Amino acid sequence: MEKDIRLTDGVIMLHPYQVSDIDSVYEAVRESISELVEWMPWCHPDYTIEESRTWIESQPDKWEKGEEYNFAISYNTGGLYLGGCGLRVIDRDIGIANIGYWVRTSQTDKGIATAATLLLARFAFNELRLNRVEIAVAVDNQASLRVVEKAGAIKEGILRNRLTKNNTPCNAVVFSLIPQDLA
Repeated sequence: MEKDIRLTDGVIMLHPYQVSDIDSVYEAVRESISELVEWMPWCHPDYTIEESRTWIESQPDKWEKGEEYNFAISYNTGGLYLGGCGLRVIDRDIGIANIGYWVRTSQTDKGIATAATLLLARFAFNELRLNRVEIAVAVDNQASLRVVEKAGAIKEGILRNRLTKNNTPCNAVVFSLIPQDLA
């Protein structure tokens, strides 16, 4: 699969992370620390540019091995890094993966995460030939719950201790999308 793939809905664009994204990712994380720290296990108050560099430099290998497909989100016209999204915990034997996403604080409430979720789901179904994508959301993460509902994902139930929040296990609402949901 080509690593220079671009996914777009005409408003936003997703592209695989590149070394040139390191500064933009760091800047967006630092801007959004107070919102991200509660929901994203990798985020913490002392997050450094080296963490951005290490993570981004690990992406080509994960992509090549089919372990994860992570994308930077920007507007279709380029420029501002809006956030990130990706497919991970991929099980090709049964054809499923998890979707994750985050949007920098200054760009929330614009439908970006919902649009990214739908682009990722189409990529999962059309390019990776998966049968299902799951989105697990902490039961009290209202913003993320709105995202998946707007994307048309089907709520399937609450799984106990499915995620961690502040390094503590927490319950999550699990949603799914299958190819027929996007037809």
